[in-house]
Amino acid sequence: MNDTRRYAIGEVARRTGLSVSAIRFYSDEGIVVPAEVTAAGHRLYDVHAIARLEFVRTLRDLDAGLDDIRHLLEGRMTLSDLATAHLSRLDDQARRIRSRKAVLRTIARQHTEAEQVVLMHKLAGMSDDDRDRLIDDFWNEITEGLEVSSAFVGLMRKERLVLPDEPATEQLEAWIELANLLQDADFRREVGEALRETFSAPGAEVMTSAEMVGAFERGGAILVRAQEAQRAGAPADSPLGREIAGLYTAYLGEISETPDSREFREKLAADVLDIERLHLESIEEAAAPADPYTRYQSLVAIIDGTAQEAADFMPFAWLSAALNASVSPERATRECPPHGDVPEARNP
Repeated sequence: MNDTRRYAIGEVARRTGLSVSAIRFYSDEGIVVPAEVTAAGHRLYDVHAIARLEFVRTLRDLDAGLDDIRHLLEGRMTLSDLATAHLSRLDDQARRIRSRKAVLRTIARQHTEAEQVVLMHKLAGMSDDDRDRLIDDFWNEITEGLEVSSAFVGLMRKERLVLPDEPATEQLEAWIELANLLQDADFRREVGEALRETFSAPGAEVMTSAEMVGAFERGGAILVRAQEAQRAGAPADSPLGREIAGLYTAYLGEISETPDSREFREKLAADVLDIERLHLESIEEAAAPADPYTRYQSLVAIIDGTAQEAADFMPFAWLSAALNASVSPERATRECPPHGDVPEARNP
């Protein structure tokens, strides 16, 4: 049965939880008009208007704007469209809040001078293109006159540094610190001097050649496969583990001109554990670096997320075990996980 009753504005306020002034405001704005206005000017509402007011109140509680609500009620926007648009605005607000929190934390931690606050705020809000230009300028300056291949410079620099769309506070703080450093003349000079000293040593020309960069990248790809296998839960003594051990042995055997043998694989297994030890030491050093370039690397690793990934899945112990298992036939082998959980095995 249709409810044709009319309710005074005070009763509507009691039913909806809205104030009388808010109901009048929505009426004046044409968002929810009364069903009737008496000769004395009293506004009366029916059940449909009350339902619309409750809907409007819910949308306002979700911080929807009046224009969007009006468009929705007039049929010019769907509820899905409103939600999508509002989510986008909330995402923008969240990014601004994270940016401000990162700036404030940095100010508090570094006891920042007043004149640096504006700069920090601008750094936190930089676009990807602005960040690219800043990093390009830094690398162009510190590698000027450096006698190394462009491929090696690319290896040191890594890929394009992109701050995630929703960065963690730690990543924003790392970017603010890095951007400050990149614009510091003393920092650029110190890094440039350190690189020139390092790559002017005997043998540096060979180690930084394009051919050696290709070798580094091959070794890195094998370590990535080991990391992926470990992450997927493949046992080190599985067929996949033996395959990766074979690839690693062939790779270093080619570089060192050493034939494959039981002794060589056991030596590599021990060497890999030494690499793990050095890697762990480098992580500790990055937390309180003694040189500016190490600090640069540690900040980049925080920003691009590789610092956490490296800490969670270091493949060195797994690879060492795979190398030992590949020369220990008495150890029982197990099937690797179902296809799809780990990279497909390939013949070395």
